[in-house]
Order: sequence, then structure tokens, then C-alpha cells
Amino acid sequence: MDTPTWVVGGGGLLGSAVTGELGRRGLRVETSQIPWHDGDLARRVLFAEARRVIDTAEGGPWRLVWCAGIGVNGTTSEEFAAENAVLSDVLDEIARITRGSSGPGVVLHASSAGGVYAGSSGAPFTEDTDPVPLGDYGRAKLAAEQLMHRFGADTGSSVVVGRFANLYGPGQNLTKPQGLISHLCRGYLMSAPISIYVPMDTMRDYLFVTDAAAMVADALDLAQSRPGEQVTKIFASGQSTTIGALLGACRTVFRRKPTVVLASSPLANVQAGDLRLRSTVWTELDRRPYRTLPAGIAATLEATRRSLGR
Repeated sequence: MDTPTWVVGGGGLLGSAVTGELGRRGLRVETSQIPWHDGDLARRVLFAEARRVIDTAEGGPWRLVWCAGIGVNGTTSEEFAAENAVLSDVLDEIARITRGSSGPGVVLHASSAGGVYAGSSGAPFTEDTDPVPLGDYGRAKLAAEQLMHRFGADTGSSVVVGRFANLYGPGQNLTKPQGLISHLCRGYLMSAPISIYVPMDTMRDYLFVTDAAAMVADALDLAQSRPGEQVTKIFASGQSTTIGALLGACRTVFRRKPTVVLASSPLANVQAGDLRLRSTVWTELDRRPYRTLPAGIAATLEATRRSLGR
């Protein structure tokens, strides 16, 4: 019996890429349509889907990748609390379902390096850096990480908390106020200016989403080989780029200068100026070729062009 991997949030940027990567490896992937707009209904569907997926494991191992979350910087603390309440209840239900009647579980949770390290000092940040979130987004991400670790301690499941760098690539939800590269691509195609709310020397680590998905797939395999282990792992390219250099790379791909407007926003106060990242945990996952920034921008541009019908 193939081990089922349930990807929650499979319609999002990372979730869809993880689903595709696992499928390409010939693995059994389960996804679910969740009515996130209704917390009680979402719980009922998630509980039923958890039971269905775990039952199909027939007492063998199972895996969960939690990529869900619609909150961004600017989402209210009440909305974040509601999201984490759903997550907590789902984890409690999985613990109940699996108690004494299933094989070992592996859970990977997608968190945000930018959110939890926003106020930290001493870049490049590693897994040993004390997280210092500055806004509700980062605090909610840190709270969700703690829920995952508690689940691992209570159930003996292997848990990987992934602190992801800035993900980009095909599949970005352009209705969200995040994903600078995708918005720059859309602005180029629509001949519309894009507002930038942070200084040009702001540093970010940009990780192409299919590279991130391959790292997730490998992390699941590694975690499954280490039953009961709990780790926090930074998922990043290890290469940092300033906003100014990013605009230069876009200019190379677009063959014209991106049109941007420097603006101000109170949300800039909850973001780090220097978000260099360096993982020191499970570093074998980091030894791989990464898509270059110009190649990633070009792929994102073509995907955005198709989505806009241009």
C-alpha cells in the first residue's frame, strides 16, 4: 500500500507545486476542496477528509503537508486566531483518529521565515536565531508552529516546521497583496505601475516554488526515515537579493525598466530590512541546483501572461 500524502492548501502557490512534485515522483497524493470561508463547515470537511485519508493508509504510515492559510500582513489578529483555531482542531481530530490504530505519521507545516524573523537581529538568520515577529502575521505563524510541535509531542509523529523564504513562481494568487515578482510581471503586462513600500536596499531570499516543492518532497522522505523527530527547517535558496537588484533582473527579462512607485505603508514597519537566511538543519536538503532569478522571473512572466490571456 502506497503511503498517502494529504496536501491541505493544494490550490495555493506552494501546495499546488508540492502536489505536482509528489505526482511526478509517482507518489500517492490526496487533496481536498475546503470551504475556508465557513470555519464550522471547514472543520467538518477537514475532519471527514482526515478520516478518509488515514483510513486509506490501512494502518500504515501517512503524511500531511499543511500549506493552507489565507492571511497576509494586514490581516486582523481575529482572523489569524480563527485560522489557527481550525488548525488546532484538525490536529486534535487527527490525534484522536490515529490513536493506537495507525502507522507513524509525518507532518510538514509551511511557515514564514519573513514573518517570524521580522524583528530578529544578526542576519543571516538560522534555525538557532530567536524568532521575533513584529506583526500579527508573524505572531500567528509562530503560534501555528507551536501547535505543530505540540501535536508531534502528543502523538509521536515526525514534524517538520518549514520556515520558507520568499516564494515566487507560477500560481501566485494576484488578488493577495504579496508576491512582488508576480505583481511586477503583471504590472509589465498591464502597463501599470507597481507600488513598493520598502527601501531599495531591502534584502530578500527568493526561492522558486518548484525548487521549494522538491525540497518539501525530500524533507518528507527524510522525516519518514526518522520516526518521532521534530525539526524546524529553513527552506531558502541561500542567495539574497536587494529590491534594487530584483528590479534590475526584471529589466533584463522584460527588456524595459519596470514601472514602480515608491510609497509608504504602516505594514512596512513589520517587515525586516535584511532577511538573509542560512539553514544549518538537515543541510543535505539544501545541496541542489536552484533556478536562477532571471530564469524564475521569465517563467513567472510567461505563467502570468497565460493567466491574463495575453
